[in-house]
Amino acid sequence: MTKNSRLGNTTPTTRRRFLKSSLAAMATITIAGTKSSGRVLGANDTIRVGVAGIHGQGNAHIEQYIGLEGCQVTYLIDPDSSLFGSRSEKIVEKWGTPPKCVQDIREALNDKNLDAISIATPNHWHSLATIWACQAGKDVYVEKPLCHNLVEGRRCIEAARVHKRIVQHGTQQRSSVGRANEIAAVQSGKYGKLLVSKGYCCKPRWSIGHKAPSTPPADLDFNLWLGPAGEQPYHGNLVHYNWHWFWEFGNGDIGNQGIHELDVARWAIKGATLPGKVWSLGGRFAEGDQGQTPNMQMAVFEYPEALLVFEVRGLVDKPSDSAFKFKVANEYYTTEGMIANRKFYPKGGSAPQDLDQFDVNVKPGGPWGSFLQAVRSRNVSDCNADVELGHHSCSLIHAANASYRLGEKVSFDEKSKKLGDNREVVETFENITRNLQGVGIKLAGESYQLGRTLTLDAQTERYVGDGAEQANAFLTRKYRAPFVVPDVV
Repeated sequence: MTKNSRLGNTTPTTRRRFLKSSLAAMATITIAGTKSSGRVLGANDTIRVGVAGIHGQGNAHIEQYIGLEGCQVTYLIDPDSSLFGSRSEKIVEKWGTPPKCVQDIREALNDKNLDAISIATPNHWHSLATIWACQAGKDVYVEKPLCHNLVEGRRCIEAARVHKRIVQHGTQQRSSVGRANEIAAVQSGKYGKLLVSKGYCCKPRWSIGHKAPSTPPADLDFNLWLGPAGEQPYHGNLVHYNWHWFWEFGNGDIGNQGIHELDVARWAIKGATLPGKVWSLGGRFAEGDQGQTPNMQMAVFEYPEALLVFEVRGLVDKPSDSAFKFKVANEYYTTEGMIANRKFYPKGGSAPQDLDQFDVNVKPGGPWGSFLQAVRSRNVSDCNADVELGHHSCSLIHAANASYRLGEKVSFDEKSKKLGDNREVVETFENITRNLQGVGIKLAGESYQLGRTLTLDAQTERYVGDGAEQANAFLTRKYRAPFVVPDVV
């Protein structure tokens, strides 16, 4: 999404010619399909990678590739050109050659010598960049969440399969042998039958305040940054992190940090894809804050085999002596006890036990190393987190948020019948209320958003039954031309 830094010194005529050619290239990519076919890589060939989005996690991508053999970062792509110089320095130090720096991803995709794209843009760009890359014959490492809405995830799978591309999703715990062994233990039955798979995302997400519309920085092409999102003015709470808390760009913390633990929680339920039912509740409790997504949220997903419960609490502190601690974790409640921290805690208070060791299939090299191996082998099975796994887990984010957004305000003074009598569900809600009270929020007269219970058809990936029409409106979005996720990839 970045144009070559030298273009800043071009004449207006050259810039117009460049934009015209870029749009023409995009049209070729999205209609013809494979204008730039991926080259066949030999065992000793260098895999040439472009990193799209070089702030925050994108910088981590660069560091990962620097630490791996057999690859080279040859493109840096970002609508904000302010970091091109500093990010390029480490690449030159490693490989001796500066990367091409562009603001528009379409320019990089049009280069036949580029083999792969590593995407760390804001969420609303993930799917479109993935699809364009597949159509251009590039393999893709795409950060979590794979998609900004549910339909986009399915389009990414189709693009990967139709164009025979490797697409690895950034749910990194799929590359952990220890985590895979924990999941194998849960599914083995040795520690009882799984009843509830629980995930936590409790990180400090306090008020972001309010920023008035203003002129974008000179280094930022805000039109490219907006991409598929609706036209709107720039303000300082969008670029470069707080976009997570606005529906047009992000998916809240359940789709930020939470997707890692949500993916693990779904992984533990053998064979689980989309749930039968979902409901969510919560709210945004941050004074003077212009964010939109909840910073306190719980979601319940009903599978035939087990319940999946997820807890988001953003009003916590990092220090270990805080009453409301940072907690990013998974727990598994069985008929015989609980599995957590890779140990088994039997019912009755017996001493915790180390889990047995199981045979697990995790490709070596971590998330990025296994991705490069799959690029060479052309075997989807060499991906630790294939695009389809990413889609199913990300669908939970979108279902929970659809329920939340279709909900109604309910007073904390009223006990919700929806909580039922499941201990983990009730305790999750109590965790949220205690946390709110603990940071000084008086619940008397205060309300939260109680989401609608939604039913999903896993085959059609659509909502059915009560509330389906309203919920299905969240399956996709209205795109801003020419940044349109196509119906046919």
